[in-house]
Amino acid sequence: MDNSAFTLLRQPHVIFGPGKVRLLPDLIAGYGRNVLVVTGVSTLEQSGVLGKLFEQLQSRSLQYGHLTVSREPHPELVDRAVSRYRESGIDVVVAIGGGSVIDAGKSVSAMLLKTDSIERYIEGLDGCIQHDGRKVPFIALPTTSGTGSEATNNAVISKVGVDGYKRSLRHPEFVPEIALVDPELMLGAPAGLTAASGMDAGTQLIEAFVSPGSCRFTDVVAWSGLEHFNRSFLRACTDGSGDIEVRSAMAYAALMSGIALANAGLGIVHGFASSVGGYCDIAHGVLCATLLASATKENILQLRQTGDNPEALIKYAAIGRLFSGCENLSQDGACDALVDTLLSWQEQLDFPRLSSYGLRSSDLESIASRTRSKNNAVELHRDQYMSILRARL
Repeated sequence: MDNSAFTLLRQPHVIFGPGKVRLLPDLIAGYGRNVLVVTGVSTLEQSGVLGKLFEQLQSRSLQYGHLTVSREPHPELVDRAVSRYRESGIDVVVAIGGGSVIDAGKSVSAMLLKTDSIERYIEGLDGCIQHDGRKVPFIALPTTSGTGSEATNNAVISKVGVDGYKRSLRHPEFVPEIALVDPELMLGAPAGLTAASGMDAGTQLIEAFVSPGSCRFTDVVAWSGLEHFNRSFLRACTDGSGDIEVRSAMAYAALMSGIALANAGLGIVHGFASSVGGYCDIAHGVLCATLLASATKENILQLRQTGDNPEALIKYAAIGRLFSGCENLSQDGACDALVDTLLSWQEQLDFPRLSSYGLRSSDLESIASRTRSKNNAVELHRDQYMSILRARL
């Protein structure tokens, strides 16, 4: 595949490193006197980080509002927040939290200059229109190593139910102005959250690397992320959870995953994020964790059978050698080793099955009919979708 030609989205101004959160008040002041801070419900407050930030804002005579987000953002949450703060003269929106918090903040910043509902601009919904990109400046501070939303141009919005969806509000201008990545904010993340968010980052790195939309730039970015992910993921979930170097490596991997996916696209696991994630209330990272092994196995099977996209098999094999630590494996052996490694993580970290979230065999056909993935390594169809899901039911 010729990937010599490419275009790139604007990247955020990245500030990366332990302790860099101390720069936030001055960064906020650079945009004006009135800030909306978006966080999760309790973790930042309990850690003392949020209280210290508010004290610093007050000492600079900066005004602030505070929006809390308890789950993946839904249209009503964004519409209510925008209605509340639209006339407040917000100069900058700051989101400090996991992917859901950052997506909520990104959505609010995009909608504060609008008067209609966010659903009018969500891609794929009936009657949707393209957002014009005008927004309030946005600063993202991730507290988990997962979604890479601090570097992407979209925010995922969910509505759960039989007619539910998980789709994106998207525009090139929605890339944050600043991505402030401080691994110290991730030291307190519990093992389950670390595993789920980490598998989201790992899935994004793999899918972007093997994507037909990849290029030389995204290959370098994704591979660098995969190297850091490989040496830090399991340790972050276990005995290295309090090690700042481990957390820094995972934070870097997640940031690289965001840059890679924004420019290369994602595969079938993220296709299921829309269809399965809209159907039942399952966290995005958990969905990635539980489906990555079966999806990778099916992709490799179809690539071998069809002969399509031989470059993807070469890339899967490279990841297999990296993850297994066996550099001399043949292409087939390395691809098999990749699947085996993903299955071992699935077993070791006890990723839940889809049935744990109420999904039944009778639901699979409906879900498969709504699943799309234009940047998967190989073209899949309904039967392959069903096989991937059935393996994790």
